Amino acid sequence: MDISEVARKSGVAASALRYYERKGLIRSLERDGARRKFSPAVLDQLALIALGRAAGFSLDEIRVMFTPGGEPNIDRALLSSKADELERMVRRLKAMIEGLRHAAACPATSHAECPSFQRLLKAASAGALETKQRRLAPRGGA
Repeated sequence: MDISEVARKSGVAASALRYYERKGLIRSLERDGARRKFSPAVLDQLALIALGRAAGFSLDEIRVMFTPGGEPNIDRALLSSKADELERMVRRLKAMIEGLRHAAACPATSHAECPSFQRLLKAASAGALETKQRRLAPRGGA
């Protein structure tokens, strides 16, 4: 397939395909004049690259997920580490969601008077939003 066909079938711009090739993520088979030719297997490689990017892997991390021949060779420990990182991110986001929902519905006359909101502010300033949600849950009347 030439580069325009790969771009059309994958939804990845030709400029990105050339960049991925320079970075060593994909390889063209040959050139027909000035046009690059790719194996149909490049579509699977591009799908893995898209999945890796969606999971938050850098292009350098994704590059090592391929053998020199372009076959997937994924380090399971790396996947587990990324899953742990995403899990921590989800906990932080859930804590933020709960804090924001509480702040939006808080019956206190001012957020400065709300103990739950004050805990949220302290956690944010300390970088401790990874703490369990129950620490940020409303206590008492506010």
